Amino acid sequence: MKLEEQKSTPKRQNDEESIKALKELTKKLCTNDITIARLAAYNLSWMQEDGLAILANILNGDFTRTSKKAAAYGLRSMKGRMRKLAIEVLQKGLKSRDRTTKAACIKALSLMNKTATPKDDSDKKNQTVKHRIQEIRKKPEPEE
Repeated sequence: MKLEEQKSTPKRQNDEESIKALKELTKKLCTNDITIARLAAYNLSWMQEDGLAILANILNGDFTRTSKKAAAYGLRSMKGRMRKLAIEVLQKGLKSRDRTTKAACIKALSLMNKTATPKDDSDKKNQTVKHRIQEIRKKPEPEE
């Protein structure tokens, strides 16, 4: 009986630690500094269902523009099986009456659908070819 109690206490500690981490990331997500908010959203994107629920609530709730943009960033950063669910949340956000939510969802979905970015023009500008001027010598005339 004591073994079962010992096994359950580390699990409770992990649950409490994860809840504390989620609260801290949520608080950071709601700041006005976009860098901190985006970093928190990216970290939440790795937390599967819990992160998805928090990001969806921020995106669809009554929060600042910065928080909504960061939440959309976190949703588009989702990987694996959560990506489809994140796309569904963003598509639901397109139907929102809040124009900030709608704009963030449009931008996130457009960035998710792009497969190749047109960087060819900038690459050509950076790779200017310098031609070397060479001297052309006359062929010696044959002696007769």
